[in-house]
Amino acid sequence: MITCVVTYTIDPKKIDAFESFGRAWIELVGRHGGVHHGYFLPSEGASDEALALFTFPSFADYEVYRARFGVDPEFIEADRIRDESGCVLRYERTFMRPLLPSDL
Repeated sequence: MITCVVTYTIDPKKIDAFESFGRAWIELVGRHGGVHHGYFLPSEGASDEALALFTFPSFADYEVYRARFGVDPEFIEADRIRDESGCVLRYERTFMRPLLPSDL
C-alpha cells in the first residue's frame, strides 16, 4: 500500500475554486482504483497551506492512474479548474507507507 501526500500552497482568496478542484479529484481517485482520504484545508495557522491524502494498493497501481493525466478528458477537466482559477500556487507530492492500527 502506498499513500500519496500532496502539500499545496494555495491562494486563500480562491478557496472555493480549490474546493471544486478537490471534489473532482476525490471522485476520480475513487473511480480509478484508489481511496481518497480527503483534502485538509486551512482552518487556523497558515492560511495558504492545504493537504490531500490518497492511497493505492501499490505504486504500480498508482502509476496506472497517473498515466491518465493529460490524456483522460475527465482528468484534463479537473486540472482545468486549478489552471484557470489559479487556486494552486505550488504543490509537492510525497509517497508514504502507512502504519495503521490494524498493523499492531
